[in-house]
Amino acid sequence: MARAEIIAEIPIGLTELKAELGKIKKRDIELTSRSTKLEDYLNHVVQLSKKDSNELVEQLNKLKIPRLKDIHIIKIADVIPESLDELKSVLHGYALTVTNDNMKKIVNVTKKYSS
Repeated sequence: MARAEIIAEIPIGLTELKAELGKIKKRDIELTSRSTKLEDYLNHVVQLSKKDSNELVEQLNKLKIPRLKDIHIIKIADVIPESLDELKSVLHGYALTVTNDNMKKIVNVTKKYSS
């Protein structure tokens, strides 16, 4: 039996996952029950197009906030917090400290993409 080896861990956002699921759906024509549930969830939750999501991630990367890694930026782009309290809730799950000034910068960027 072949052993699977993890080469790299790269976080992907919900919009990218939705696009990949669309490719799988075209390829396989019919999704499994688990994939169908995932598709329903993504259709309900995903707010941005793939292009807008990539722009948001790019703008958050340009802020060059210390200690903010790709996984944090992807999560912020998935949730799109509109206030400091919402951003604090998103980052609360990580062992991460971000200054209030930097948090305000993040919220100013994400407000542009909120619906």
